[in-house]
Amino acid sequence: MSSFVIQLQTPQLCHLDELVTLDQDCLGGLWTKEGYQRELKSPNSHFWVLSSDTTETLIGGGCYWEILEEAHITLLMIAPQYQGQGLGQLLLYGLLRDAMRRNLERATLEVRVSNQPALSLYRKFGFEIAGRRTGYYKQTGEDALVLWRSGLDYPQFQQELSTWEQQIKDRLSHNHWQFSIVEP
Repeated sequence: MSSFVIQLQTPQLCHLDELVTLDQDCLGGLWTKEGYQRELKSPNSHFWVLSSDTTETLIGGGCYWEILEEAHITLLMIAPQYQGQGLGQLLLYGLLRDAMRRNLERATLEVRVSNQPALSLYRKFGFEIAGRRTGYYKQTGEDALVLWRSGLDYPQFQQELSTWEQQIKDRLSHNHWQFSIVEP
């Protein structure tokens, strides 16, 4: 059976409509088209997307803000029909890899307390609970956990990235995926 290629790349302005659709499907419309446009143009916002060579559409996206020495991950989304195949791991790997290459020291994010799949993913990548934001999600009133991952600037983090890359390749190959990273 042949493999399909997933590309991890930075999005362009031509991807705006796809990003908004993906956001609606995954996050219920967290950001608007104008919000995505602002993020793509901001020098402090670093965005990566996943696209399939078969569909040529976006199937995932993630963004972080570079704030001093920190990567504040603002979103991570995988289209519902592609969840559970290791693509979230690939996207998080891409964001952390990019943050490391920019010499950032740590990463942080907020996640719903009820989102066990996401919490499991973040723990796998060394994130730890640092706090809780009560009523953080306005639509539901649900709390968010604040997660931190330090040490991105340590030599052993690069070794961890290599280990994760191999694990991701192995997992994706079971689902007949390969990936390539398109550098900006």
